[in-house]
Amino acid sequence: MKKEHALKHWAALPDNMEILPHFTAIPYKASGSKYGTCGIRIDGNPEFIDAVLSRLKDLIDGENHETRLGLARNPVDGSKLGKAFSNQEEGAECCYIRLHERGHEGKIASAIFERGRDKATARCRGW
Repeated sequence: MKKEHALKHWAALPDNMEILPHFTAIPYKASGSKYGTCGIRIDGNPEFIDAVLSRLKDLIDGENHETRLGLARNPVDGSKLGKAFSNQEEGAECCYIRLHERGHEGKIASAIFERGRDKATARCRGW
């Protein structure tokens, strides 16, 4: 999609669309590359990442009895890769978010030990 068309499409979208109903969970015990699955990557300074996350709070309901959020937030450190990131922000971080199906045992354990997720599970099921 060309940039001009993508910007028009973006501008025409309704405000505050819910994300979670369209966030397809990665199947339990899936292996191989996750490229092309539903996921979010945010990188930049910590304040920028916090600002974006503040607009994605409905995704927190993905942490429930049926699914779990794969969430990683780490400092950007090119030295571990033998690379220098010359345009890197001061204190840069990278945050990844994906949704995963829980296995049978995980669903049971969550239901028993994490009662605080009952409401999130109900919202995701549309109850």
